[in-house]
Amino acid sequence: MKHLIIDAGNTYIKLVVYQEQRVFLSSICTGVDIAEKMEKFFLENKISKVILSSVGPFTGQLKVLLKDVKELLVLDAATKVPFINLYQSPKTLGVDRIALVSAASTQYPSQNVLVIDAGTCVTYDFKNSKNEYLGGAISPGLQMRYRALHTFTEKLPKLKTVDQKEYLGEEWLGTDTESSIHSGVVNGLVCEIEGVIDQYKSQFANLTVVLTGGDLDFLSSRLKSEIFAHSNFLTKGLNDILTYNTTE
Repeated sequence: MKHLIIDAGNTYIKLVVYQEQRVFLSSICTGVDIAEKMEKFFLENKISKVILSSVGPFTGQLKVLLKDVKELLVLDAATKVPFINLYQSPKTLGVDRIALVSAASTQYPSQNVLVIDAGTCVTYDFKNSKNEYLGGAISPGLQMRYRALHTFTEKLPKLKTVDQKEYLGEEWLGTDTESSIHSGVVNGLVCEIEGVIDQYKSQFANLTVVLTGGDLDFLSSRLKSEIFAHSNFLTKGLNDILTYNTTE
């Protein structure tokens, strides 16, 4: 039987069909084409269960589209998860972070794991070897940093996404305004991530570090720390939660 995983972020909606524990089919869409894409997924796949995780503006639209789905799990703070949640304000913990920690729990049992999700925001989430989630941190992502420099200043330009892809070298000393912005944003985030990893390593032995999210490819090649790159780590966690809460 197949599970449909719906991961709705701030900008895009990711649809992934899992057959048992493997990705069978995936697609990325927006609020404009989600109805068409979802109908196609249901028509072409024998989907038994669906899980919805939404942190962005698509929640209401998706709930309407899924109103007739009988086997639907909408992830929230009350959903059963495969880890012990010690977060002091569990009702405010984002469903994306819940899914990431769930994946860490099932993928790396009995290990200290730091999950870094580099997307609109950069989130850091830590699960210890006792399967306890202790918390983490939330930081601005790459694009948010670029936009902030332009929005909150009078003269700094708003650099395009393509510009950061062209910033491929190791250069950290900006020689003009644009290269200085790139250096501050890119190297600033890389140094932040490296520093956070070092902090956790100093406190927790045998740390496993997982990097995921939309900026995974861009950042992974720039980090010197040993990491495991997982492009589908969040949807893997959602599938694990769905399996944990239901039986075929």
